[in-house]
Amino acid sequence: MSQESSNTAVRFTKVTKVWGQTIGLHPMDLTLEEGDFSVLLGPSGCGKTTTLRLIAGLETPSEGRIDIFEEDVTHTPSSGRGVSMVFQNYALFPHLSVAENVAFGLRIRKTPAAEIETRLKRNLDMLGLSHLRDRKPGQLSGGQQQRVALARALVANARLCLMDEPLSNLDAKLRQTMREELRAIQQNLGLSVVYVTHDQTEAMTMADQVVLLKDGRIEQKATPATIYQQPASLFAAQFIGSSKMNVLSIENGRIAGSDVVVDGPPNAKHLGIRPEDIHLEGQTACTVQNTEFIGADLLLHTQIGDQALTVRAPGKSPLQVNSALNLGWQSSDQHWFDANGIRL
Repeated sequence: MSQESSNTAVRFTKVTKVWGQTIGLHPMDLTLEEGDFSVLLGPSGCGKTTTLRLIAGLETPSEGRIDIFEEDVTHTPSSGRGVSMVFQNYALFPHLSVAENVAFGLRIRKTPAAEIETRLKRNLDMLGLSHLRDRKPGQLSGGQQQRVALARALVANARLCLMDEPLSNLDAKLRQTMREELRAIQQNLGLSVVYVTHDQTEAMTMADQVVLLKDGRIEQKATPATIYQQPASLFAAQFIGSSKMNVLSIENGRIAGSDVVVDGPPNAKHLGIRPEDIHLEGQTACTVQNTEFIGADLLLHTQIGDQALTVRAPGKSPLQVNSALNLGWQSSDQHWFDANGIRL
């Protein structure tokens, strides 16, 4: 996050979006800071792309106000907002070369030729595309096409860059590389980025702020560490985490279907525990139902009463199906939720 500026890159004030009977966004208040990599995260249909399109000016809010860098742009057309955008499908012109694709917007805006060449060279160099400048998109790999789309967005020198699932068409290894490159470029240039993804790994590894959306509402807005360590709801708790949080039902102060007593708030209906916070020594007896070997770790799927509990153990553990275990965890690693799934 940039320290010297406390400007707001994007502010939504009671912004709603409705199509006929369908509510895309319920009244939303949202502030995204300048210089931050802000990630809109959530499942399909949660409102993240709608939010991005409202910032871009590709959609108009049904109600409410949108400010970009403290300026009301609610009714400003997309071209007047000073934002650049990277799309999921790259949207490159197949008949133009890499250089022509990247410089296209600058030529439309009648930027002087010398300045176009300076900016073009700088961005092609930065993204490792200089040797490909005369090739057509059809002669490029997916990762190279992604870099061209990114160069085209960056060459505009926009203060705000919007990205709609830009890495979803790449294979896993290339996605990881591009995540690292994107984050480095954003930090080096001090860019304000709003990035849409449904991939929580992408969000957790890149974001300064995660805005977790569900059904057109903000479920939680926080740093990746805060969302992971203090999820505001059961939805947040289970959406974030590569092995999702265990959630055990509580009845009369016990784990449902067992005689295991737990010491939680009186109105607690659910107990959440992350698989990595459970130890293989303790007082809670259970049996391993099945195992999942994932290299460094071994996921043990166990049961307490009628409740499933996943434990993350070291990959070299000699544990087998039907092994009897005594599990334990620290009270500080417990997450309590009420009947509505809200954190207590």
